[in-house]
Order: sequence, then C-alpha cells, then structure tokens
Amino acid sequence: MKYTTLAIVALAAAFSASCDQQKTAIDDTRDATKEVIDMRKDEANADAREATKQTDVNATLDKARIEANKDSVQAQLDADKKMADAQAKAAKARVDAENK
Repeated sequence: MKYTTLAIVALAAAFSASCDQQKTAIDDTRDATKEVIDMRKDEANADAREATKQTDVNATLDKARIEANKDSVQAQLDADKKMADAQAKAAKARVDAENK
C-alpha cells in the first residue's frame, strides 16, 4: 500500500514538473522505496533473530523435560526391580518355612 501512495505522488509530481524535476522526483521515489524495503528487511531480520532465540529456549526446555521424564522412568524401573527382588526373596522364604 505504501508503494502505491509513493507511486501516485511520484506520478503527480512528474506531470507538474519539468524534465529535471521529474527525474529528481523519480530518484526521490526510488530512494524512498529502497528505504522502506531496507526497513522491512531489518524488521524481518529482527523477527528471525527473536524466533531463533525463542526456538533455542523451547529446545532447552524440551530437553530438560525429556531428561526429567527419562530419570523418572528409570527410577520407577529401578523400584520395580527392587520390588521383584523383594517378592522373590519373600516367596523363597515362604517355601523354606513350609518345608521346615
């Protein structure tokens, strides 16, 4: 939309001015357009940097959650192993008690 406005202003100036003035108006329009494009590029770069930072933060949080989940699962499995050992020991003790 900004480009349209700039183009209209440039054309209006071109019709009302002499040849040199027309060329100057065209150059001014070109420079203004380039400036707008450069500003938009800078904004896009800033947005990309921010998105990259946020992605890094999210990745760090995801890694921490995965590690915590892994540790939790491993602890549960270790507890299950100890429970199985205790149950086996108790069953052996019952067998020994019944045989005496």
